[in-house]
Order: sequence, then structure tokens, then C-alpha cells
Amino acid sequence: MVPRHVYLYEDPSAVTLDLRRIADHVRTVTRLQVSVRGEYFRHHRPPDLDGLATQIAATRVTDLMRPHTRPPSLSPPLVHFERRLLEAPERRVPGVLYDGFLLQGIYRAALPPAERTKVAHVAITSRLPGTFDEADRRYHARAVILGYPALVSTSGIVEAPAKPRGFYVAKRGLRIDAADARYEALKEQYAGRFVDWDDPRLTLVAQGYALQAVFYPITGEPFCDDKDCVLFNAHWQEELLHAQIESGLLCARHRKVAEALRAGPDGRRTRPR
Repeated sequence: MVPRHVYLYEDPSAVTLDLRRIADHVRTVTRLQVSVRGEYFRHHRPPDLDGLATQIAATRVTDLMRPHTRPPSLSPPLVHFERRLLEAPERRVPGVLYDGFLLQGIYRAALPPAERTKVAHVAITSRLPGTFDEADRRYHARAVILGYPALVSTSGIVEAPAKPRGFYVAKRGLRIDAADARYEALKEQYAGRFVDWDDPRLTLVAQGYALQAVFYPITGEPFCDDKDCVLFNAHWQEELLHAQIESGLLCARHRKVAEALRAGPDGRRTRPR
């Protein structure tokens, strides 16, 4: 399915993210109509904010080693926390993992009926989604949840792909955590080899994930196996930086898909509006 329009939603917490630049890139590659919108739940504002906060709170992952089950009850402070995030999405709270598919379902339900077909929605969000992997029976953080709508997580770009192995060896040797001042010194030692919070490279990385979100409904393929392609599913930060920045290109096969999109349905080149 080729969408007739692509909507990108901003993450107000990501100060280095240039969503208009991402929109220009997607438009250039695909010749699709691309528009920029505000934060997802500010644009698709539900009438019951407390109800939405409750639904989101219920998707939190509390046990990494078990598939998600909805808790029988939710504490008022937890719901209040999620409501505060809805009211002030410029706040960023790292370390909270949500079941990605359940969270995606909440985003989908917020869409008006007129925007549920032949339209691609790509919500950039600071929320950290995860999926349960049956292979090793545990949750893993994800940078992107493909589908309808697609979720591109700025927190996931930072936290999901693994940092260089030496970073973790040094961290264990020093017995430090993220609250330790020595952790910042360790990150400085490995600076440039992974994407960090408020990284100036965030826009370049996120535009690759936005393209993944747009290409998925067109090709039916979630990722590319070519490590030089921006649609590659990177498991390591160094793979991520290579695909999105050092290469920054589509592979030959996906370039043909892009060329077909730019040619339009009748084979003639189209001009984006």
C-alpha cells in the first residue's frame, strides 16, 4: 500500500531533532506528500485525558522476563505520572519500558476514521517501547515499532542498540551505574561511538527510521539485511551509525522502490506538494 500522505509527529523532548528536515528528506526520497504535526496526543487530543493516561500506564513492562499482562489495578501516582507526561511531553523520563504493540494500539485508537486508510503516521516519541522476544524469553527495547501508526522512539535510538562491548566491560569493572559521575566520564571516553541524549546526529538517525516506517507498508518488509542500507535493523550503536550516517543511503534494491515511488503510479515523475 502506497500512502497518499505521510504525517510526522514531533517529540518535544528531543531538542536536537529537526522534524522538518526529516520531512524534507522523506519527501525527496519518495516524492510522497509529507506534513509535520505537533506531538501526537496534542494533535489527536482525547476527550478523557485520565482515561488515556490509565491505558498508557497499563502497558508498562514490570517484568522483563515475562510477556506483558495487564495489571489488575493501577496506583493513582502511576496514572498521574502518565497524565503529567501527556500534559508536558517536553519532559523526558528515561528507563520506563512499555509494551510496544500495546502502546501502538493506543496510538492507533486515537486516530480519526478519515485518517485510518491510505495514510502513514509516524509518531516520534520519547516513550521507550519494547517487544517480548520468544527466542530468549525477555523484553528488548526497540528504536522503532513498525506498523500503523509507526512509533519511532528517540529514547529507543539511545537505549536499544547496544554500545561498544568495551563500554560494558569497563562499566562492570568500575561497578558504576547511570547515576554515578564516573558513568559520564566513561561515556566521554567512548564519545562519538554511540548516539546519546540530545545528540546533534539524532536527526540523521531518525530520518532513516522514518523511512523504515514509510517503506514498511509499501514493501511489507520490516527491515533490510544490507548493513549499508538505512533500512538496516541495527543491534549495535556502531552498526546504527554506519548505516545512518557513514552510509546514509538506500541499498540498490530499495533505491529501485524509491525510484518507482518518485515515478508515480502512471510511470511519470511527480512533484511533491
